[in-house]
Amino acid sequence: MPEILPETYTRKPDLLIAGGGLAGLSLGIQVARAGFRVVLAEKEAYPFHRVCGEYISMESWDFLEQLGVPLTHMQLPKIRHLTVTAPNGVALEHSLPLGGFGVSRFTLDMLMAGIAREAGVEVLEKTKVKDIHFTDGSSAKLPDTYKRNRTPGQGSFDIQTSAGDFQSRAVAGTFGKRSNLDIRWRRSFAMEKAGPLVNYIGVKYHISGDYPKDRIYLHNFPDGYCGMSAVEGDEYCLCYLTTAENLRNSGQQIPQMESTILAKNPRLRELFSSARFLWPEPVAISQISFAHKELIRQHVLFCGDAAGMITPLCGNGMSMALHGSKLLATELIRFLEGGQDRIAFEKNYRKQWEKTFSARLRTGRWIQSLFGKSTATNLFIGAMKPFPSLVDHLIRQTHGRPF
Repeated sequence: MPEILPETYTRKPDLLIAGGGLAGLSLGIQVARAGFRVVLAEKEAYPFHRVCGEYISMESWDFLEQLGVPLTHMQLPKIRHLTVTAPNGVALEHSLPLGGFGVSRFTLDMLMAGIAREAGVEVLEKTKVKDIHFTDGSSAKLPDTYKRNRTPGQGSFDIQTSAGDFQSRAVAGTFGKRSNLDIRWRRSFAMEKAGPLVNYIGVKYHISGDYPKDRIYLHNFPDGYCGMSAVEGDEYCLCYLTTAENLRNSGQQIPQMESTILAKNPRLRELFSSARFLWPEPVAISQISFAHKELIRQHVLFCGDAAGMITPLCGNGMSMALHGSKLLATELIRFLEGGQDRIAFEKNYRKQWEKTFSARLRTGRWIQSLFGKSTATNLFIGAMKPFPSLVDHLIRQTHGRPF
């Protein structure tokens, strides 16, 4: 059932955030701590599992601790090495220049939701955002305080949710890989039906077994790849990405796809036979797209996967979501304080986002294009083995610096 709000809840916040993943929660914490009213709508109830590889680059460590996540005391596995295998099982091994750590989204999102509430964010669980409309500031429906303080280009939003209607000065879309709003708004990536960057599916398990905790594995198979890395509590995240066509060719049966397609990589065949699977069923998501996404639509500001997804092969989507929230929060707080109008605010956010992430996303799409077909992937990984400096360069191109 959707959450029914008591009368004391804010119906006219300064910021409404649609989506309660890492980007949305971290954005809400920063803006609420700056003294503004924030409402965050999340369609699920915490804690829950998401389809996500649970490796985070060390570039995010300090930022998460500044938000209040007690990483230092959580005894999380530190990941310093990478193993990539071709569909034929040939392995390329390399150290990670910056390294990372493992933590499940089940744990991290729950901790951050608690921190957000402590910061003053009104977190609405089981609440779905249905539609968002922007008005230019002249509407009679706007509160008097908004009209008095209105500057050119400011305006406001009417938001329809399953918990009722809201009016807000700003709206951020942090709803992940694909949502009902993407379809309603006919965002270009959501309308594409085929192509090398669209129509993927993701499948995730937690497993246990006797595996190194300081290493992340990326096992390639025909038209897909599977990552495995340690998280807290002696568990490992096993998450793979493949095409919808692979699933169709397996009779829409995930176990059949794993036994006939993933198992063509001997490393994966061994992994699936030796691991103890901790969930009765995997978590899965469909219609994933790595195509270009607009950053702003009718003044709704996108952040995290809603703004652009780096391919999981590059292993850095969560750090991008966190860093993106910091870029957006910096500009958004200036706007809410009256230091810049909406037009300047959006221009500055777009400039900072593209400066920080556009090259990283281009590199990710290029790397994605090199993988998939068995022969090409076998040749590429074999050719890269004698050139560790080139491997190091590619890893650095898809990761950032501490922020």
